[in-house]
Amino acid sequence: MKKFFDDIKKDMKFKSAGPGKKLTDETSSTPQVGPAVSDKPRHAPTEGVQRAGAAALARIEQKQRPKVQTSQDAIRNKVKRELEAEAAALAEKEKATVAEGFQVPVKDPTCLSVSGVYFTCPLTGATLTKSEREAHIKEAIFMRFEEDAVEASVMMMHTFNKDREKVKAAVDIISKYVENICKNPTEEKYRKIKLSNKVFQEKMRCVEGSREFLQALGFVSIVFPVEGQETEEEFLLLPEQNEDALELMKERRDRLQRGEPVRAQLDRQPQAFRPSPNAIRFELPPEFYNLTAEELKKQQQQRSEIVEKNAMLRTKAMREKEEQRERRKYNYTLLRIRLPDENLLQGTFYAWDRLPVLFQFVRESLEDGWQPFELIAPGGQKLQDSEEVALAECNLVPAALLTFSWDAAVQADIAAAGGKSPTLLKPELLETIRTLS
Repeated sequence: MKKFFDDIKKDMKFKSAGPGKKLTDETSSTPQVGPAVSDKPRHAPTEGVQRAGAAALARIEQKQRPKVQTSQDAIRNKVKRELEAEAAALAEKEKATVAEGFQVPVKDPTCLSVSGVYFTCPLTGATLTKSEREAHIKEAIFMRFEEDAVEASVMMMHTFNKDREKVKAAVDIISKYVENICKNPTEEKYRKIKLSNKVFQEKMRCVEGSREFLQALGFVSIVFPVEGQETEEEFLLLPEQNEDALELMKERRDRLQRGEPVRAQLDRQPQAFRPSPNAIRFELPPEFYNLTAEELKKQQQQRSEIVEKNAMLRTKAMREKEEQRERRKYNYTLLRIRLPDENLLQGTFYAWDRLPVLFQFVRESLEDGWQPFELIAPGGQKLQDSEEVALAECNLVPAALLTFSWDAAVQADIAAAGGKSPTLLKPELLETIRTLS
């Protein structure tokens, strides 16, 4: 193209130079300027073509070199590509997670690595699903009133009320009642509680189990006339107590102060599997995810802003904070431990269980769990039994395959003494061993 325009420029200069002359003509002769020939040259352009050609040539000649990127631009583009790749992977991973109505879809149970998350009631020993546990524990506590009303009312106060500050305030008031009664056992005013009293209404009535505990101490409901009022009012009255009864009351107060909520315990569902190439394959049920409908909707909105976010440079601290936010999406984690005989031990854990909990689970599953052993996380990280670090903080959520090994020094000492290699899993686990699908 450039050559084409160069030819046009040469032709225009040649035409404007006038008629030609022989080389033998005298140099002093003045060339005659005559009218332009009527026959157009073969390459003679029109005026419009000339202007267009000149403009195009100018653009070619003035074309700038590509902009040289600075190191900052290179870093920004690299980070952007990495983040876009991360976002694409996350979107693909969660493609089946968010369905219409922002619900986590239910997978085919036969394809799941574990059928669900289960709990054990500490009062009855029953195995419960997540949706069953609260109602079952309430029923178990109510049934306990027939055996021990004090214990049941303590459980009721600490379990049924979610606001721990309100529970503490009610416990403090009851403790004050008991203290005043023990100091003044013969004075009725300390053994009589007016239920319309402002303190009782604001601090006690809103706490489930507080009245039941007072009744378990011996308070009875009585209606008294009130001076200056036409209507009677309800009071809780404690009959006068002897010295032994007062000591028992103090002991029951202490039980209330030491009380803890009754919580269903996570059933780890220990399971042994034969050696399998599917050891690193995990299909988790919806219960493992900590995503409410509102949180899923928020995630959808965040994805629409991902382009702007990807254009930003993130520091290491920002990345770690985002990774922690990702880990909080999971309530539980499913862990498998590959043993020296290639068999697998599987268990369910809270995402924020500490490493000692994991080591204790493995230890209790082994026939010779007293012997020291090591656990290696994916990537070669050696986990420490003594470290109070959460599983989520070790990147072991929502599932992971760990490697088990006996302590090499201890095994060498056992071998030198003529001992046998330790037995691995307990017989009850081997009796139910399965093959991973």
